[in-house]
Amino acid sequence: MNNIPPFDLTRQYKLIGAEIEIATQQILNSGRYIGGNAVKNFEQQFADYIGTPECISCNSGTDALYLALRALNIGASDEVITTTFTFIATAETIAITGAKPVFADIDADTFNIDLDRIEAAITPRTKAIIPVHLFGQPVNMTKLMAIAKKHNLFVIEDVAQATGAEWEGEKLGSIGDIGCFSFYPTKNLGACGDGGAITTKDLTIAKKIRMMANHGMSDRYQYEITGVNSRLDALQAAILQIKLSRLDRWNQQRTEVADRYQNLLAPITEIKLPQAIFGGKSVWNQYTIRIKETGKQTETYRDKVRQELKQIGVNCMVYYPMPLHLQPVYRDLGYPKGQLPVSEQVAREVLSLPMFPEIYFEEQEQVAYSIKHSLVNA
Repeated sequence: MNNIPPFDLTRQYKLIGAEIEIATQQILNSGRYIGGNAVKNFEQQFADYIGTPECISCNSGTDALYLALRALNIGASDEVITTTFTFIATAETIAITGAKPVFADIDADTFNIDLDRIEAAITPRTKAIIPVHLFGQPVNMTKLMAIAKKHNLFVIEDVAQATGAEWEGEKLGSIGDIGCFSFYPTKNLGACGDGGAITTKDLTIAKKIRMMANHGMSDRYQYEITGVNSRLDALQAAILQIKLSRLDRWNQQRTEVADRYQNLLAPITEIKLPQAIFGGKSVWNQYTIRIKETGKQTETYRDKVRQELKQIGVNCMVYYPMPLHLQPVYRDLGYPKGQLPVSEQVAREVLSLPMFPEIYFEEQEQVAYSIKHSLVNA
């Protein structure tokens, strides 16, 4: 049997490597490595793709979230509601501003924030909601925006794992007040290093973010606000331009991979397959199943299955083994174990299978066969 990685960037590079090498050599020959036309052109192309008038590139998805929060004047004494089942950056950036992350439980089918739990978490200090479009699956933005409007709250979309996904025909990142994107290499649109971007329809917000990302500078050596150094370099911008032109095709390939998994795994009753939300278009950054717990199984059953899979060459990932409200860094927020039960159970059961556009059908068949084998032997 072949060894199957969770993600293989080398296959993608073989397809576009020659084009990337030409583009990066042009940047190197130009001597303009920060800013310049490569960055400007990518920002315009990405804004056009998402459907917003403004895009500000930055050095990571984490910085995108931080800059978005700062642009909305969120800080000490404020609260921001978000999901507990996500990467640390979503909550980390809230805390860095001095605000308090407030965690809500998730929907068991989509892994996204449970919109029915949001209003109960709203207090007079709540200033914003950060929905995370996890694993490429869109949140119901119609319902979320209605809640935000009712309570006069900002919405910052965390689109790190869902570039190109849609809700009712609109690209994610164009619906809330601000959209935040990551170009980490394993994302659907990935750089060859770190990178990120912020999209918005609000020109005033865009101007403020652009200044903050460049040390708060409005003109050369004139500083209006306290900023940071968060820039996308020209080499990454040139690479991302090449990849952006192929993103829709790659996302379609991911959908086809997900559909094949659905068919191959449907007969296995011991697992729960991911469910696509009606009204949305997922881009399947991850294909995440749940290894169901039973009375005879311990909390480590999923981990035993994962270990069995690894031994026979199928390398899977766990996103995420512990929800944020139980992490040591947020112990002082006072969330006891059991308060957000869906997230806690899902964290014990999730397993992300190998997912990338170039995976072969034979490899997916091997994954399905191996899961059946591992469930018996775990």
